[in-house]
Amino acid sequence: MKKQLGQLLIEKKIITQVQLDEALKSQKEKGGLLGQILIELNFISEENLVMSLADQYGFPYLPLSNYDINIEAIKLVPENVARQYFLIPIDKIGNVLTVVMSDPLNDFAIKDLEYITNCKVTAFVSTASDIKDAINRLYGSIVSREEDIAKLNFSNAPRQVDEENSQGGTAPEE
Repeated sequence: MKKQLGQLLIEKKIITQVQLDEALKSQKEKGGLLGQILIELNFISEENLVMSLADQYGFPYLPLSNYDINIEAIKLVPENVARQYFLIPIDKIGNVLTVVMSDPLNDFAIKDLEYITNCKVTAFVSTASDIKDAINRLYGSIVSREEDIAKLNFSNAPRQVDEENSQGGTAPEE
């Protein structure tokens, strides 16, 4: 049987019983996820939470800040899907797409990805802020590169001249 998050954090000496009790009291009064409440109370860091959840559920933890992400894998998953499920595809080997998610227990997201990409999906876990930064950085760079290419292709394209306008000797107004 898997241990509760609070108990796991106490055993790892990340929080004390007093801190857990305060967070549980806040959760009872206001609602919300225990992990987020512990972060808001500054009892744990986002990384502490993700590493503990990774231990609890057996998902490997992958910090994204220095990871070399495969751009071809990024192109397989539309940006809106990445943002909706808070995930980032990082690699594709054969028919296996590896993604990093803030919630790797989201079976619906994994099934949706498998349908969209026609790949088997393997999930790692990372912090929400790492994933958000990667989505903003990588999807933004793909869009701007594709826009640059479109501008280059458009500016180098031969102009079609309208016969009526070409007879007058002046170029059409743009």
